[in-house]
Amino acid sequence: MPLSETPLLRALRGDRPDTAPVWFMRQAGRSLPEYRELRVGTRMLDACLDPALAAEITLQPVRRHGVDAAIFFSDIVVPLRLAGVAVEIEPGRGPVFADPVRTASDVVALTSIDPAEVAAASQPIRDAVAIIAAELGERTPLIGFAGAPFTLAAYLVEGGPSKEHLRARAMMHADPESWHRLAGWLARVASEFLAVQADAGASAVQLFDSWAGSLSREDYRTFVAPHSRAALEDARGRVPIIHFGVGTGPILPDMRLGGIADAVGADWRTPLDEAAQLLGPDVTVQGNIDPALLRAPWLVLEAHVLDVLRRGRAARAHIVNLGHGVPPDTDPAVLTRIVELIHSGRA
Repeated sequence: MPLSETPLLRALRGDRPDTAPVWFMRQAGRSLPEYRELRVGTRMLDACLDPALAAEITLQPVRRHGVDAAIFFSDIVVPLRLAGVAVEIEPGRGPVFADPVRTASDVVALTSIDPAEVAAASQPIRDAVAIIAAELGERTPLIGFAGAPFTLAAYLVEGGPSKEHLRARAMMHADPESWHRLAGWLARVASEFLAVQADAGASAVQLFDSWAGSLSREDYRTFVAPHSRAALEDARGRVPIIHFGVGTGPILPDMRLGGIADAVGADWRTPLDEAAQLLGPDVTVQGNIDPALLRAPWLVLEAHVLDVLRRGRAARAHIVNLGHGVPPDTDPAVLTRIVELIHSGRA
């Protein structure tokens, strides 16, 4: 079977397979004991930039769970590191920037870096993707990914994780020129990072906008959507595109980015039949098992997964996933059991 006929790629072009494809955001990570063992003594960003290590971590959940896609092991701030931005991922906290970007002069200084520097410094990414693609062969597609301009900007402006992203949202209105300059630069950075992965062998890409749910619909349309679209414009027509954000129920139709996204992910808050109605008939839905229910008794979780599958039939095609990432304390056997249930064709 050629790679183009695998369940994920069929679903992305709207051709519904007999059983829905399934993969999990953050499937390559802390829920796996083999991952934790491999990561001992290695900082997160160092692991992302070690081709052999990144490849092995990407492949671990494919071997263990039998999922229908691999997701490249990386982090949304990796392209910023490649561009020369001082950033570290602090355990238990997340990305932390040595020099937050909060003034017009800060924005000018950062955006003076040529986004092409990302591609120039990306040989470790190319090498890792090549290793993964060679092992996966024609059996399993690899999904590349990047962080969306708003989510990256939120981290940069806040200097690290934030619940409400007040500084970032304030910049949009207090200094829209600086905001658009920053978000436009981040769109080019994301575009370069996605192109590197696609050129090296990724079969699809996903743009993560983790914090888009903190925005009003008007702010999303005015200050964010044009830049997310720009980040994906070069990938359009080259590889299928998935767009995902958390808390984006009110802006789901806008997450299509004018039709550039082949699939849109919904988090656990929006039932998939409602998401399909909002998105329209010509886009695939992705999601949306509630990560909290991974700790529920199997009969409860099983009923929930079957309900997600049933609701997903309202869309042209459905890619099963969680409504967000795999929690670190998840029992890996539960994920394997979900994959087996989906592949059994019971729904």
